[in-house]
Amino acid sequence: MPVSGRTHESARGNRPATRGGNFSAGGWLRGARRIPSPNHNARPAGVTLDLVVIHHISLPPGRFSGNAIEQLFCNRLDAAAHPAYRDIAALQVSAHFLVRRRGELIQFVGCDERAWHAGESQFLGRQGCNDFSIGIELEGDGEHDFTPTQYRRLELLLGKLRERYALRYVAAHSDIAPGRKHDPGEHFDWQRLLSCAQLAGIERPTAAA
Repeated sequence: MPVSGRTHESARGNRPATRGGNFSAGGWLRGARRIPSPNHNARPAGVTLDLVVIHHISLPPGRFSGNAIEQLFCNRLDAAAHPAYRDIAALQVSAHFLVRRRGELIQFVGCDERAWHAGESQFLGRQGCNDFSIGIELEGDGEHDFTPTQYRRLELLLGKLRERYALRYVAAHSDIAPGRKHDPGEHFDWQRLLSCAQLAGIERPTAAA
């Protein structure tokens, strides 16, 4: 994840492929719990939003409860609350969505905007994946399987995103930042995700790499 984002004057060229009825203005998904994060800015003008990036996160590491993730994404994490927070509390980061272990869906940034989730990254020769991607965090630590409920929620979310955006690709954070990032890790079931009906025609072209 990056420490900050770049500023762009306009995102007029970044128009959704369709106006899906599941979304309100700005790309906010109806039915998701909305917790607006300040950690976003405009996408570059004319960008093609065609990539979804899958991450995992747990705070503290290995713990699946509490609201520390929400606090981190909203710049309210108390560095003194846990030793693991000391080095991350000052970061300015956020994904568009978080899928918690029991399937709760939280949205932090409207999808028309550029959330700060990928950091230094490249995909198929394009640098700066934040510009053209939607970031989805799954609550997890890389050591445990994700829950069936999380997969179902993720699949439904991707189906709704495709109603509004011309998505073509899905990637792991580790695909776009190899060596620097390892999420969502070996416990993520890519075969299940890529075989679901909601992702028909979507590719993960960096998987071999």
